[in-house]
Amino acid sequence: MSRKYVSYRRVSTEEQGKSGLGLDAQERAIAAFVEAEGGEVIADFSDVMSGKHDDRPELLKALAYARKHKAWIVTSKLDRLSRDVEFIAGLMNRKVRFVCANMGHDVDEFMLHIYASLGQKERKLISQRTREALAELKAQGVRLGKEQNLVEGRVKATKTIKERAEKRAASVLPIIDHIRSQGLVTLEAIAAELNRREVKTPRGGDWHKTTVARALRRVT
Repeated sequence: MSRKYVSYRRVSTEEQGKSGLGLDAQERAIAAFVEAEGGEVIADFSDVMSGKHDDRPELLKALAYARKHKAWIVTSKLDRLSRDVEFIAGLMNRKVRFVCANMGHDVDEFMLHIYASLGQKERKLISQRTREALAELKAQGVRLGKEQNLVEGRVKATKTIKERAEKRAASVLPIIDHIRSQGLVTLEAIAAELNRREVKTPRGGDWHKTTVARALRRVT
């Protein structure tokens, strides 16, 4: 008997919701995963809200529907479900069945906790970097007083931050691939070898298993 899935998608802003681009990309990722698993999507729910809110109306509906029909919640990535460690841990403790298309059913609970922690940390970093990028735009003479200018400034700042982070992560990936080819495959072992080679993180610090996982997540 094939698994039943309840699809859940989320974007953060009205602009993303209206364009449909973020939601469509998530739908394609989910559809490809479910097809590969030989499963069936029996319902689809989506929110246009920040990931810091875990009382999202459509998410609550999705969880209730999945529980009623004994189905799995499926998202494209873990941060689409939540960026809060306690919320993810609560779902796991309550035995709520959920799966992320980019990780699959085989991921263990320990790794889910790590990715949830990274998502929560990333949310805080995004907020900090957005403020810094807005300050930089303001220093360049971009007027942010009007609401529309402020929205456009935030979108531009967020895009710039993401592009920079992905570029930095991609530059390290060949080194990580080489380390893996030598049989060092755990996050701890990769971090230790990067430090031994004196390769710095994108922020100029030492590597830890969480920073390795974050770099891999950005480019996969």
